Amino acid sequence: MARLLESKVEFPYRRSLGPVVGGYVAALGQRRLTGVRAGGRVLVPPLEYDPETGEASDPTPVDVGPAGTVRTWTWVPEPTRAHPFDHPFAFALIQLDGADTALFHAVDAGDPAAMSTGLRVVPRWCDTPRGHLDDLVCFVPAGAAEPAEAAAPTEAAEPASALEPAPALEPVSVVEIPSSLRYVERLAPAGSRYADSLLAGVLLGQRCTRCGLVYVPPRDFCPIDAVPLGPDDDVVLPDRGVVTNFTIVTPVPYPGQRETEPFARVSVLLDEADALLGLQAVVDVDNADVRVGMRVAAAWLPPEERDTSALTNRGWGAVDGVIEGWRPTGEPDVAVADAIERVF
Repeated sequence: MARLLESKVEFPYRRSLGPVVGGYVAALGQRRLTGVRAGGRVLVPPLEYDPETGEASDPTPVDVGPAGTVRTWTWVPEPTRAHPFDHPFAFALIQLDGADTALFHAVDAGDPAAMSTGLRVVPRWCDTPRGHLDDLVCFVPAGAAEPAEAAAPTEAAEPASALEPAPALEPVSVVEIPSSLRYVERLAPAGSRYADSLLAGVLLGQRCTRCGLVYVPPRDFCPIDAVPLGPDDDVVLPDRGVVTNFTIVTPVPYPGQRETEPFARVSVLLDEADALLGLQAVVDVDNADVRVGMRVAAAWLPPEERDTSALTNRGWGAVDGVIEGWRPTGEPDVAVADAIERVF
């Protein structure tokens, strides 16, 4: 049965805002919506430059809303993980009272029958605003708002010249936005065979039928001769080899970092193979003793602890979850000249 792999990449994205957008975000922390003046109009969300003329906008924030009018919308019947809600909702362009442009945001209307162009909406704020973009959770139909959320709708948007400047706030300089990418892929047949072999405590390679080079893991093709290969070309390789190069990594703080002390990563050329296993951990050896030419053997995890769920189609020799690392064998070193200049 083909293996389906689910991968997830997450990191915090930090964005500098500048005084104009930073002022807008600071106002959100006070449950206020603001814009800026540009060419006789009030732009919401605020822009540093007038999109029509390219002239700099007036950075002084102007209070707008909080109520607004839906100018156009679309219904999302089946939200995904990337959407702000786990139930159906609408995305809409909302023109806030006193603004001349529309703000793109979500409307939690409950039912598509409740949505319409011209619908009056009011903001729903998070319980504890902190000066962040997600302080404004969404908009809701004005009639469905809680008393604290509702605002008396104006009969018509006031002209920009009639709006009073908002109180000056210290702009938010940087926001951090969690970014996440999830994807599912099918492990290639060669990778699936490699995963099965790792669970059995075997390193599987593949020999090219033309040039004779042995690759690990199997790839079902030779990158030198561009010929297809298959299961009949698979070979079992020794779990011993030589270090061909290494690096000592000094950890720097980042989300998800678990290492706190410098550690080594090595490339291992297995006996009877021509391709390297790259970025391998080492065990039972000090960083100062790691060297090119050192003979090593695989330190396998117990069979019941082996896990190949982290294996992907881009894992050039990945053994995470199966081999703890590579342990020095105590054998004499290989001559450095015989170990270097290995790439594959």
